[in-house]
Amino acid sequence: MFEQLGLIGCGLMGGSFALAMKKAGLVKRVVGYSKSPSTTERARSMGVIDSEAPSALQAVSGSDIVLLAVPVAATEATLKAIRHLITPNMLIMDVGSTKRNVVDAARRVLRDQVGVFVPAHPIAGKEQSGVEHADADLYAGKQLILTPIERTLTVQLQKAQELWTALGCHVLKMSPESHDAAYAAVSHLPHLIAFALMNAISSQEHGRDYLSLAGPGFRDFTRIAASDPTMWRDVLIANREELLAQSKIFQRNLQKFEQLIASDNYELLEGMIEQASQTRAHWRMSGGKKN
Repeated sequence: MFEQLGLIGCGLMGGSFALAMKKAGLVKRVVGYSKSPSTTERARSMGVIDSEAPSALQAVSGSDIVLLAVPVAATEATLKAIRHLITPNMLIMDVGSTKRNVVDAARRVLRDQVGVFVPAHPIAGKEQSGVEHADADLYAGKQLILTPIERTLTVQLQKAQELWTALGCHVLKMSPESHDAAYAAVSHLPHLIAFALMNAISSQEHGRDYLSLAGPGFRDFTRIAASDPTMWRDVLIANREELLAQSKIFQRNLQKFEQLIASDNYELLEGMIEQASQTRAHWRMSGGKKN
């Protein structure tokens, strides 16, 4: 049980974390701060937080656990704003989709106190952003990646692992570098492709007509294109090296398909489709669940 959660960023991810902790009986009080006062006020009226803080620093005051639920590009500035009230017994976490830049920011700002920071990435979310979409069950049954560094304190890491497990997550640990390489392939590149595809169709003369004819397959494939623009702008830039490397691999595979189509190579084209079909059919998400 934690006495007080200092929540910095009362949007979908942060709000869902606060609600999940309350539902699980893991926190007595939640103090929240967002750059937009209307967001913080809405979070309080919804019962996501118990009181509003006028600053990030005030949200940290008296807290034994702090969650940074801000865009990854804002991590360094947020840590600078709160570092004067960080204590050795605090557990500080984030929920960012990239980890190397977050860890680098924590090293620069926190220095000798960096051990209390446990980088985290819950593999969960919605297309809709905002605290009004916060859900106490958002993280239940989802995968949660922790990316501790050599200076992460064992006690804080254990607390983080136990907390996310209590929220119903399947907790994995990996290095920040391995995390960013993996999620460039399975998350950041798919978002980039979805954004590009929607823009490619909508920019055509008859694009709106084409979109009106699209069915469930197109809807499922492009669902993530409706994601939060600010958040994904920061993610794509923060992980640009790994993302661009994955984009090149994808382009090479796309060109192979194009060449086979252009040359009427039925046999090899079917073979490549079969390979993709079999890989997808046998893929299982964390926990052994096919999707």
